[in-house]
Amino acid sequence: MRDDHRELRLFLHLAQSLNFGRTSLDCHVSPATLTRTVQRLEAGLGRRLFDRGPRGVSLTAEGHRFREYAVRALELWQAYRDDHPDPAELVGQLSVFATVTACQALLPDLLAPFRTAHPQVRLDLRTGDAAAALARLDEGEADVTVAGIPARLPEPLVGRTVAVTDLVLVTARDRPDPGLDGPFVLPQRGLVREAADRWFRARGTVPDLACEPDGHEALLALVALGCGTGMVPRIVLEHSAVQDRIAVLPADPAPEPFPIGLCIRRADLRRPLVAALWSLTARW
Repeated sequence: MRDDHRELRLFLHLAQSLNFGRTSLDCHVSPATLTRTVQRLEAGLGRRLFDRGPRGVSLTAEGHRFREYAVRALELWQAYRDDHPDPAELVGQLSVFATVTACQALLPDLLAPFRTAHPQVRLDLRTGDAAAALARLDEGEADVTVAGIPARLPEPLVGRTVAVTDLVLVTARDRPDPGLDGPFVLPQRGLVREAADRWFRARGTVPDLACEPDGHEALLALVALGCGTGMVPRIVLEHSAVQDRIAVLPADPAPEPFPIGLCIRRADLRRPLVAALWSLTARW
């Protein structure tokens, strides 16, 4: 961190040594730099801090008053630093919950700046069903989640979109019929299921459900087995081990885009670890 109190430190050293040459040497600054520092302080205060005469350098009455201020200011700054350590020195553990796809496709780039800036922080990474992400956060089981986010977050939470992907209808590549008439494999719950329900309502149809699995990976496995037509975020399909056995179906209208976001508890913005991550992901 840049020392914003360098001028005060130089002043205090000079106030003790009363010797420009000694202070320049001890503080590793040139005599000209030291002189300009004193001149800036005196100009800002509108008062002389030092008398320079045949007998050497001495503090003026204003200089004595300013020395008391400088000592107190640096003491307060140090006390503040003790309670609020330099972010570059952050330590501790940050718990992150993300879907398997987010771990593969997003986290390496999303968390890289934080990892570089704060190598001493331990990242506790947990994965699971996207539908459980916000619940994990709300219940305090995670500090950060990366998963699908709703259009409106609960008031205690704050989110930032880090990616937007299409929702696509998928079926087994070797399935003989187009598959848009069902049967369907849809998530049992969560944002993708809500988007699928809205899509069916827009078409004026009710889906014939074959399976309602938990998790996108399980859904794609069932689709690849020919159990029915599914709906998943495209980013999930692109990182699936069974993508070569699955075909994307054209849909009119197309399902709405699916945002993926980083979410935290609003109150946790006061925590140094969470605040540091939030600031370093602002470019997303």
